[in-house]
Amino acid sequence: MTIAEYLISPDWPASDSVHALVTTRQGGVSAAPFFSCNLGDHVGDRFEDVMANRAALKGVLPSQPLWLNQVHGTKVSTPQDRLLTGGSAIEADAAVTNLPNEVLVILSADCLPVLLTSAGGQVIGVAHAGWRGLCKGVLENTVQSMLSLDVSLSPADISVWLGPAIGPNAFEVGEDVVEAFQKQSKSLPEEAFRLIPNASGKYLANLYLLARERLKQMGVNRIEGGTFCTYSDPKHFFSYRRDGQTGRFASFLWRD
Repeated sequence: MTIAEYLISPDWPASDSVHALVTTRQGGVSAAPFFSCNLGDHVGDRFEDVMANRAALKGVLPSQPLWLNQVHGTKVSTPQDRLLTGGSAIEADAAVTNLPNEVLVILSADCLPVLLTSAGGQVIGVAHAGWRGLCKGVLENTVQSMLSLDVSLSPADISVWLGPAIGPNAFEVGEDVVEAFQKQSKSLPEEAFRLIPNASGKYLANLYLLARERLKQMGVNRIEGGTFCTYSDPKHFFSYRRDGQTGRFASFLWRD
């Protein structure tokens, strides 16, 4: 079977002009431990296999994706930035566009891929929201960058889909992560961090809930997704926490 036969289509109220696809770990050519549809070129997989996996997506994407060098930060790549850099490597953890057929993409293997679109589909964005980027404000920066591309747009006009990430029953963190969010968040739901019994200073973190809270604080209330767990689904998803050395799947977003 081909990559196209394993793609996930987000269920969210996006305009018909907006298109989103998420790959799984199936349908590619990479050997173990990257078996089989690894799209990350920075994880130790054979370069030829990664390029073959990426090439297999050409039939379902309108253009070459804007691959990012993700560094767990908060920088957002914009059309103006990309024009000024002239096609050089993009170091960012989010991207926005108002241009047709410009394919935005996030690679992940536990971190949360977030897809965003305006109601009419004129402005779209993607964000790589691991706990560090989420805590530091990558979602806030992404929303602000979308608003900058359309002065008539408000946060209430934005719809969001939360893609596959490590689930709330699998993401173990220490007190340092809890304290980091407490310092940065105006309000923090009690359910965001659950103390693990008989494990001193260890908590289960809910990335999905933390992202929803950050989005709602900005006035973004149309939020779908958040039902996957990469860690507990080895058949479909790569998971860094589960496997250590592993591949990356991709979340794509573009508009007509």
